[in-house]
Amino acid sequence: MAKIRFIEVKSEIGAGTRGASLGIDALKIAALDYGSSLFHKIESTEVKNENSLLFEQAGSPYAKRIKGLNTICERVAKEVSDSLKRKEFPIVLAGDHSTAYGTISGIRMASSKYKLGVIWIDAHADLHSPFTTPTGNMHGMPIAAALAEDNYANRLNKPDKETIDWWIRFKKIGNISPKISYRDLVYIGLRDVEPEETYLLKKHKVKVFTTAEVKRNGVEKIARDALAYLAHCNAIYISFDVDSMDSSISKGTGTPVRNGITEKEAGSLCVRLVQNDKVICFEIAEVNPTLDKENLMAENTFEILQRVVSQIYF
Repeated sequence: MAKIRFIEVKSEIGAGTRGASLGIDALKIAALDYGSSLFHKIESTEVKNENSLLFEQAGSPYAKRIKGLNTICERVAKEVSDSLKRKEFPIVLAGDHSTAYGTISGIRMASSKYKLGVIWIDAHADLHSPFTTPTGNMHGMPIAAALAEDNYANRLNKPDKETIDWWIRFKKIGNISPKISYRDLVYIGLRDVEPEETYLLKKHKVKVFTTAEVKRNGVEKIARDALAYLAHCNAIYISFDVDSMDSSISKGTGTPVRNGITEKEAGSLCVRLVQNDKVICFEIAEVNPTLDKENLMAENTFEILQRVVSQIYF
């Protein structure tokens, strides 16, 4: 029985749509509506955010608010690292997905013995850099940062020196860069990918399980195959972006995409994955109640969270 700690990251400075910072409180409201005491039973640490920056200029158009994101990712990394060193199981409840880079950094900082595998359950690859981003929103960059990937071959943008310097610094959080390799990465539910990202996925033969494969082969086989692919890793982190679910379900998120997995498939997948002893950290990101009706996204996500917690506890 592992001691779980919730790490709350109410940050949305990496997103282009406002409201993801409210996702954690929306989950707590869902818990109350279900009569659940989950948030009362499990200790929680809230990471100080930098959302006040939203009232200022975004800075570089190719890495918006990167200074603030660097700060919050350093804070997230410290909390995740400290939690793992206390032999806890951190469950990160995040706003936008950019701070997942802080989570990855923290896992790597916790122990030099970790060979980290990442299971990214998401509609998006999040493989852009300031050189390729079409939006400048940094929730599209966490995996690129973890891989220390610039993708110069597909360069579209010409960031200024200050932006490049901050990107270099950002990639080196925790004094470890790169933090993972392409061989340590598995995507599930990936379906909305730009050509610059497709180039990297094909070049490095990244393991991708599409929504169609989930539906054809079933959650059990996908989970088993994903874990087998990461057999060379001795620690696994699962990051669950709620937009991996179909847009008919995931209305309450910033970038919904059609042809996703169902909430039942998402829940069963996360439960099956966290049963593996190598999994040491789980994350949920991108619940945005301002885009939702009657808090349905948070309610669906809370049910998944409850199921995941029950697997770690017992």
